[in-house]
Amino acid sequence: MKKINNNTLNESAESLKNIITDALQLANKNGASQAEAGLTVSEGMSVSARMRSVETVEYQKDNGLGISVYFGKHKGTASTSSLDMESIRKTVEAACNIAKYTSEDPCTGLADAELMATEFAPLDLYHEWNISSDQAIEMALECEAAALDFDTAICNSEGASIDVGKGTSVYGNSHGFLQLERKTRHSISCSVVAENEQGMQRDYWYDVSRDPARLQAVAELGQKAAIRALQRLGAKKLSTGKYPVMYAPEMARGLISHFNSAISGSAQYRKASFLLDALDTRVFPDFIQLVEQPFIKKALGSANYDGEGVATREQHLIENGIVQSYLLDSYAARKLGRQSTGHASGVHNLTLNDTGKDFENCLKAMDKGFLVTELMGQGVNTVTGDYSRGAAGFWIENGEIQYPVEEITIASNLKDMFAGIVEVGSDVDLRGNIQCGSIIIENMTIAGES
Repeated sequence: MKKINNNTLNESAESLKNIITDALQLANKNGASQAEAGLTVSEGMSVSARMRSVETVEYQKDNGLGISVYFGKHKGTASTSSLDMESIRKTVEAACNIAKYTSEDPCTGLADAELMATEFAPLDLYHEWNISSDQAIEMALECEAAALDFDTAICNSEGASIDVGKGTSVYGNSHGFLQLERKTRHSISCSVVAENEQGMQRDYWYDVSRDPARLQAVAELGQKAAIRALQRLGAKKLSTGKYPVMYAPEMARGLISHFNSAISGSAQYRKASFLLDALDTRVFPDFIQLVEQPFIKKALGSANYDGEGVATREQHLIENGIVQSYLLDSYAARKLGRQSTGHASGVHNLTLNDTGKDFENCLKAMDKGFLVTELMGQGVNTVTGDYSRGAAGFWIENGEIQYPVEEITIASNLKDMFAGIVEVGSDVDLRGNIQCGSIIIENMTIAGES
């Protein structure tokens, strides 16, 4: 076994793969019938500034190795943050010892060998941001200054930050699968407070990308944070009633996340979903298409394989409003008598189709109702579908923003909300694994002033 330097991010791909190979060989020598191992090494820098002064400068460097071993249908798992030879040996032995005491589970084991990825598209996910800490500090200060100087009503700041990150992951199993990925993820954020005679309001903005060249200019981002805070000044409550509700793009992706949770394999086999046995049933209007696209270059959710080595593929989760697939890893698939769908590590670039209207035309289409730009609380029950969350945003009349709104609650049931979607905007927010525009729901209950 080759000794591995703990400065693993600078090690060659071959050296990193050797760690996984060694761990799998040790598992085999200890009597495991199957084994899988994953290694992650990452490093990054985070800089924040507040009120025109540097607040923090942090560097991170992390290593982690996890191994799962199978003795028939008995599973043991162990992990370590040390990657020297002795630590790897002890971790494998610990996993093997744990397996001796676990109960037999007929659904445990590696994903099926025939599902392993064999083709690997170039996804262009690694773009280092070669800036020094001094440069990052300058950018954070510039970002915050752009917000503070935008208007005299901007009275305080929660800070601006620059985050730079890069990492390598290796996954292998005893099917002979062994692959390495390198990825980067960089972000800029800013949060400020505006004040007038009616009180104070806070808002923020951020951007994130694998490629730093795609990030919004720091001054523009700071100004956007300031504008959003200023727009919220003078917020009012609404009268209790039922109104159309439009989710801004950055809020709309949360609705799709709730759908994902409901069709996850674990929710299905535990019978803990409001969409239980929803496969091949209509959940959304017939104009809704939800497509998974794992091979988009530079995208945050792109991957050639999932956390078990299963090949990803482009597929419809929703076609013409009808559920086409659950989100299954190998364990959930066996529980349900199905096959893994390649979702052991989540979804990969979900795209919701739009109905052809941009943000302004979505407002006109709604005509009168509530625009959600912030949600608070965790009032979502994915077992029953009940939905009730604190919200802030803007009141819309005649298709135009009239005034900001705060201290209200919006409520419905997710089944009714999904079925009640009437528009999906073309104003797509690309800053995540779920990409969609504004979503208008025909009717929700708003609890405000009586």
